[in-house]
Amino acid sequence: MIAQIQFNSRKLKIDLTQPLDISIPIMASNKNVNAWYIGPPKIEPEVFDGDTISVEKGASVNFNTITFNPHSHGTHTETVGHITKEVYSINKYLKQFFFLAEVISVAPEKKGEDYIISAKQLQFAIGNKKREAVIIRTLPNTREKTSKQYSHTNWTYFEEDAIKLLVRKGIKHLLVDLPSVDREEDGGELRGHNAFWNTKGKLRKDATITEFIYVSNKIDDGMYMLNLQIAPFENDASPSKPILYKLVE
Repeated sequence: MIAQIQFNSRKLKIDLTQPLDISIPIMASNKNVNAWYIGPPKIEPEVFDGDTISVEKGASVNFNTITFNPHSHGTHTETVGHITKEVYSINKYLKQFFFLAEVISVAPEKKGEDYIISAKQLQFAIGNKKREAVIIRTLPNTREKTSKQYSHTNWTYFEEDAIKLLVRKGIKHLLVDLPSVDREEDGGELRGHNAFWNTKGKLRKDATITEFIYVSNKIDDGMYMLNLQIAPFENDASPSKPILYKLVE
């Protein structure tokens, strides 16, 4: 199933039968990826009048309630509403779902006790390419990322100038394989988030950050079409399922 997409003056083709899923699913397990100091997700059948609503327990249907936090428990996409008093719902402000994207791989630099991603690294990786979205894979890249417990680990983060560079390049959608673009403990400054959404100027309400992705080593760096799928939550963030498509020659 080949789709042809007119992007500005270019005609691009993608094969819709060959999706590349870069999301991490949510599961009821201690092995579910996690951050921000809370327990794992729960997926449990409801109980009414002592009856467990599960086919295994004799009910006619399965009727599970799911308890999770999108920021802690898997791939999620967020709006500026994540850091503002005013509510900006992901379901209302993400109105387009296909974007021309670039996958880049970056080895974080050591800076004191931290590991950071700098503007210089991003400039080298992206160059003068014009993209709507960028997908950043940190190195080394192992499957451990899909189940890692990140709390109290001082994970890799982006320097403020690196995020400002992405904004200057016109990147509207930033996807990273980290729990946050910011340092785990930064006194609430959230410099990366604030820079990306330009909270000191005109808010970039149509811009999103997606965290906790996993980009397989089988996916090469380069240009893709991104389909950024979300669940329709009226919330600052939603679980999401970003899908990449290779461009067909």
